[in-house]
Amino acid sequence: MKEFYEYRHVVGFEETNLVGNVYYVNYLRWQGRCREMFLREQAPDVITDLQRDLKLFTLTVDCEFLAEITAFDELSIRMRLVDLTQTQIEFAFDYVRLRDGLEELVARGRQRVACMRGPNAATRPAPVPVSLRAALGRYTKSAGPPTHGAGSPVPAATTRAAG
Repeated sequence: MKEFYEYRHVVGFEETNLVGNVYYVNYLRWQGRCREMFLREQAPDVITDLQRDLKLFTLTVDCEFLAEITAFDELSIRMRLVDLTQTQIEFAFDYVRLRDGLEELVARGRQRVACMRGPNAATRPAPVPVSLRAALGRYTKSAGPPTHGAGSPVPAATTRAAG
């Protein structure tokens, strides 16, 4: 069994900037997409709960860029559980470029999410759903990131956003 949940992605032209490398906001989008696909595959009843009154508020997001990626790079976005409290979840993400049978860590990220319930004017913290806790339990150990490729990495930059 893998110690991370994996979402595969091939970078498209629309995700790059004028210089040809991936625009930073896409890394954050991929974290969200990975989280969504995890729910779809591992805890589908939570999606039904989200259509009722459960809300998953993203409290913090960060991403450290280690190497540039461009159109048609194949990525494995690997999510694992870092912390689980009564009402919050923290995920770690490794962005791994897959090329010629090799893996290169190109970015790392984190995301902290709060579970909330209630109408928008009176939303309150809520326990992490039992089924979500069970699904997350499969991804608690850190598999450790792959080592960097032969090239020297781009100096790290960090972006913080909330949403």
